[in-house]
Amino acid sequence: MVYPQGGFKRAVQYVLHRMRRLPDQPHRIARGVFAGSLVGFLPLPGIQFVTAWVASRAVNGNLFAALLATFNTNPITTPFFAVFAMSFGHWIMGIEKPLTGAYIGRAFANASEDLWFNVLAIFGPEHARWDGLVQFWHEIYLPYFIGALIPGFGLSLLFYYLTIPLIMAYQRARAAKSKERYERRKSLRNALASATLRLKRDTLKGGD
Repeated sequence: MVYPQGGFKRAVQYVLHRMRRLPDQPHRIARGVFAGSLVGFLPLPGIQFVTAWVASRAVNGNLFAALLATFNTNPITTPFFAVFAMSFGHWIMGIEKPLTGAYIGRAFANASEDLWFNVLAIFGPEHARWDGLVQFWHEIYLPYFIGALIPGFGLSLLFYYLTIPLIMAYQRARAAKSKERYERRKSLRNALASATLRLKRDTLKGGD
């Protein structure tokens, strides 16, 4: 779950290999990449695939390309992007809070405590409390979402324009290779047919 068994390089190569071989139009694959990549940048734990499916349908993109493109983030790069996104979101929203590890950890802890307390409050006399959850929403999650949306949109748009020529080049090369294999098989069949015909003729002449 944290580190791919074959390493990130092999995982990336696998995703790119599967994406290149998708049997669809380059523009539809690129739209799927755009949708999935954008979703991959956003803080949507547990619902990224569902959101990518919805986004892909919205832009008429390739669904499998969208699902593959959500792997644009990984456990190594995500923390750095998350800090950047939260800092950018704080700047956009005018929030002046120190984004230290202690501050972020405390916000997560307070939100978790409130969430667990509210679950227990359903079965007891206590009243739900929301201070920690509200603080987490306004100071962590919402700035992260807004701060990730803008650069994520720009990067996903870049991936869209890069995907089209790459897929087109790969499909042309694959079609040419397929045609070359077909021509070789055709030549081989013709050669075998000619050899068989000559053998029959030789056999008939030998019988005479």
